[in-house]
Amino acid sequence: MPITLPENLPAYDILGREGVMVMTPDRAAKQDIRPLRIALLNLMPKKIQTENQFARLIGATPLQIDLSLIRMSDHDSRNTAADHMVSFYRRFAEVEASGERFDGLIVTGAPVEHLPFDEVTYWDELRRVFDWAQSHVHSTFGVCWGGMAMAWHYHGVPKLLLEDKAFGCFRHRNLAPASPYLRGFSDDVLIPVSRWTEMAQADLDRAGLATLLASDEVGPCLVEAAGNRALYIFNHLEYDSGTLKEEYDRDVTAGKPIEVPVNYYPDDDPSQVPTNRWRSHAHLLYGNWINEIYQTTPFDLNDIGRD
Repeated sequence: MPITLPENLPAYDILGREGVMVMTPDRAAKQDIRPLRIALLNLMPKKIQTENQFARLIGATPLQIDLSLIRMSDHDSRNTAADHMVSFYRRFAEVEASGERFDGLIVTGAPVEHLPFDEVTYWDELRRVFDWAQSHVHSTFGVCWGGMAMAWHYHGVPKLLLEDKAFGCFRHRNLAPASPYLRGFSDDVLIPVSRWTEMAQADLDRAGLATLLASDEVGPCLVEAAGNRALYIFNHLEYDSGTLKEEYDRDVTAGKPIEVPVNYYPDDDPSQVPTNRWRSHAHLLYGNWINEIYQTTPFDLNDIGRD
């Protein structure tokens, strides 16, 4: 939560440069409190697991969050019970027609990495989602393939196929410690990675995007697109302790070629129980995102997207 300080107090500028949340008394006095409306566009096959992962992170702040679950209109899930989808999800077309607005939108990854974007069956509708978000969502967060899809749609940044899957837990450097999204972050951050594609730093630079976290081994991770009020993260801080294990065991059982995830199991031994070493940074990132939304979103939802 922000700390309220007089603007002329030396600590105001010092803490602000360090990335601490500071707010003037005038700004604090003008803020009204209401629940934040966050939408989750869930493109993952295991809907319930993904719901739990993101709800756990965005629900850990002191703020009240109203979470809405959204699905693509003409794409039916084969891995989640139909009654769950009917009970808890709305099709995007319904949300779009309603005219309602949201403080935040999370777009998850999807198991379609090998396909060109325009060959994904719901690509045309997803482009509508991205365009709709510019006028109906205050801040958008794209995760893994979802982040790459947003970077391609908004900025023309191509995704590149990897020869080998980036799979495991990799060290990332904090490139922007004063960013409001990285408050409390260490200089060095361990993040789970599971993908067959990447985006090149040079392409992100040409698009004028700011890279906040990056790895020498697996490239850019967290990218800010300030002009679009968006963040793109290509890796998986939201993962549970056993998510990479589930992916590894699934591929081993199916007889698919798969390497043991790097730096995940103790001594790289898949018979050992993996240790979660990224949970605190996951809570920091999503908590910082929620707090940044809280500080900047209009009180009247109808004003979202009008500036």
